[in-house]
Amino acid sequence: MRHALLFSVFIIASCGLAYELVAGALASYLLGDSVTQFSTVIGCYLFAMGVGSWLAKYITRDLIGRFIRIELLVGLLGGFSAIGLFLVFTWLPGPFRLVLYLMVFGVGVLVGLEIPLVMRILKRELAFRELVSQVLTFDYLGALAVSILFPLILAPHLGMIRTALLFGLLNVAIALWALHLFRQHLPERRWLAGQCWAVFALLLAGFAGAGQLTTLAETAVYADDIVHAESSPYQRIVVTRWRDDLRLHLNGNLQFSSLDEYRYHEALVHPGLAGLPGAKRVLVLGGGDGLAVREILKYPQVEAVTLVDLDPAMTRLFSTAPPLVALNGRALNSPKVTVVNADALSWLETDQGFYDFVVVDFPDPANFTLGKLYSSAFYRLLEKRLAVRGRIVIQSTSPLYARQSFWCVVTTLEDVGLKTAPYHALVPSFGEWGFIIASRESYVPPAIDAGKTRFLTPQTTAALFHFPADMGRLPAEVNRLNNQVLVRYFEAEWGAVTR
Repeated sequence: MRHALLFSVFIIASCGLAYELVAGALASYLLGDSVTQFSTVIGCYLFAMGVGSWLAKYITRDLIGRFIRIELLVGLLGGFSAIGLFLVFTWLPGPFRLVLYLMVFGVGVLVGLEIPLVMRILKRELAFRELVSQVLTFDYLGALAVSILFPLILAPHLGMIRTALLFGLLNVAIALWALHLFRQHLPERRWLAGQCWAVFALLLAGFAGAGQLTTLAETAVYADDIVHAESSPYQRIVVTRWRDDLRLHLNGNLQFSSLDEYRYHEALVHPGLAGLPGAKRVLVLGGGDGLAVREILKYPQVEAVTLVDLDPAMTRLFSTAPPLVALNGRALNSPKVTVVNADALSWLETDQGFYDFVVVDFPDPANFTLGKLYSSAFYRLLEKRLAVRGRIVIQSTSPLYARQSFWCVVTTLEDVGLKTAPYHALVPSFGEWGFIIASRESYVPPAIDAGKTRFLTPQTTAALFHFPADMGRLPAEVNRLNNQVLVRYFEAEWGAVTR
């Protein structure tokens, strides 16, 4: 019995941490800024566990029956937490944060009740010193196990909804096991058994129908038909279609619309590359959709393109799915293209190549993980890999909606000794969007070959480098790894737009 209860502690700890990780990951997907979301979720959860442990002293009778009912409540609340949060975000986005923290607090209180009850049940079989040691050992081992399994197996292969439901089923399994172990001490055993099997059946039905539940939640989030959806270890990838419009969403954020993405990618590539007739080696950081590579391959002098994107699920999708391969012109399947799936900063630290043209096409600096890729430290690494007369172009968010953020990127590039040429283009799906060309030499807008573009002409290209008064330069600090000021600028400016 002692070993069975200690194993139960292992499972209980795994379940509690799993619900916490699901809540943090979902909040990051839906709200952005993973550091803030995980920090606040963990803080709320640990505080709630403390409250639960304090409340445990008021449970003075029927310890086993109360323990079983707590397991059922944890299984229900935690198991259905992911789909509940998805649906609240879809249908009632206003109170989403309140529901998120109430759910985390509720699970935390219940988990905080579990361990003290198990210790009180075990105290007749173990001395106090051994009791505390063994219970806490199994508690920490359970937390370690799920912290490893969650990013490597559970999130990418089961998804958030099935992962939460799976651990809900494990909580109910613990309740059924306790019911069996202590059957002689439970006068209302049949009633408890009925409750256990009812909750188990409900969670099992949810697990079996998780695909439909996910589709229901995401269909409500996205106005268009979902044609592809998957969770990788790094992000939630959703592709939607409405008539001829294909759209890519990462963690709920629109990345492109096929109706106007050519404006963005032409503006990203051609103003920098058109003036480099000798450019042979090109590096693309981010841009796993292959759309920037499509534009680069329009220049016959380019001999080799290295694409570095963190997520293999992205590059696999855009090199195999027929509609997406057609959109990028089979760019990722070109013999000139080498795809590397790695963290760009880590890869740059070890790469020994030199590049005539570098395209930096990362998502906006909405969190500290992305903010490091806009830092002075990152740009210094990048400058070392730049050929003598090479150029870098960087997507740099909107100079209209995130004006100080945009000019912060300019300031940071200049701080590392590069000369900058900021410019902007109108992309209907996003509004005014900003880019920066950086090099060791002064930049002169080149003559664009209209045969390569649908949007840019020699006249319109020159106009991109002129900023109206409401997008003009603002003073901004340098974005360094130790201050990440750009992330704070970005949160404040886009937060004001979305309020």
